[in-house]
Amino acid sequence: MLLLLVLVVERIVSHVIRMRIQYPPEAIAPYEGNWIQLSLDALSRPLSLFIRVYGIYWAVSPLLSHLEWSAGRNYVHVVASGAANLGGTIALFWFIYRLMNVVDIRIRRWSTATRSSINDMLVPLVGRSLRIFIIVIGAIMIIQNMTGIDFGPIIASLGIGGLAFALAGKDSVANFLGSLTILMDKPFQIGDRVLIADSDGVVEQVGFRSTRLRTLAGNVVYIPNEKIINSTLENIGQRPHIRWHTNLTLVYGTSPEKMERAVEILHEILDNHEGMRPDFPPRIHFNGFNDWSLNVSVYAWYHPPNFWAYQDWLQGVCLQIMRRFEEEGIEFAFPTQTLYHRDLASDPSTGGGGAPP
Repeated sequence: MLLLLVLVVERIVSHVIRMRIQYPPEAIAPYEGNWIQLSLDALSRPLSLFIRVYGIYWAVSPLLSHLEWSAGRNYVHVVASGAANLGGTIALFWFIYRLMNVVDIRIRRWSTATRSSINDMLVPLVGRSLRIFIIVIGAIMIIQNMTGIDFGPIIASLGIGGLAFALAGKDSVANFLGSLTILMDKPFQIGDRVLIADSDGVVEQVGFRSTRLRTLAGNVVYIPNEKIINSTLENIGQRPHIRWHTNLTLVYGTSPEKMERAVEILHEILDNHEGMRPDFPPRIHFNGFNDWSLNVSVYAWYHPPNFWAYQDWLQGVCLQIMRRFEEEGIEFAFPTQTLYHRDLASDPSTGGGGAPP
């Protein structure tokens, strides 16, 4: 009868919590917010386990109290009590672990309010740290409950540094310290495009052991944090502009007047171009004689550093240059060689005797 009562109570409590979770958000008091629903969701299953464990123990406890060994000690009751305490401990830490979802939301709201991308890196680290801490403490409590060993003096004797090295190897500690260095030094933020060693991609996540990049090809690359802090890092995502540099090569038959006109056309196209800042005007110069061409150097800076918008702009600029040069009769050069053929048989310098043997 008592066991049936326990099961009925457990079902009623679970039903009430589920109804509360499914309650329309607009019907919840304004001061409560969605975190109450998340808290109840975190509580539902651990509470059900807690009620079942202690309820069953409470229901069968009168029966177990009559079982005594000759020594006068009721070992069955002791085992049942230990099992109930073990189940209760598991339910408690299960609830705390699930409650981290509420903590994550609170931290993310704070991160959004601060509008700092470095906090976006800190949020998952804090969440994972708390979960690992809960798992470790829960495991210690469960083992202590089952074996009776007091872990307090053991942990105190290890100290923080000793415990860290006991839980992880040298490389793991180095990578963890690397993650802390990244958070403090802030060489990049979530969403930045970075070049680390041979990896070029967008930062998606910073973890305890590694940083996750999404390459331009769509692949995921995990780089150990220790390698990041010990390598040269190029943060492409924090550049203030995209620089375009090209060399336009014209044929050697281009007259000085046409060369001056070519430079004028380039200025007409690039001066006050889309995405130009007054402090970064284009730089265009006829600056050299190549083996097979005359060289015009072009520098231009595009703002803001949006790569695909820059590509669209660059395509339009190149098409304008082609059309304007064609209209003016200005020819682009390409690698060529001029070969001179001399007839040795009729060449006076050889005495007309033909080619030497």
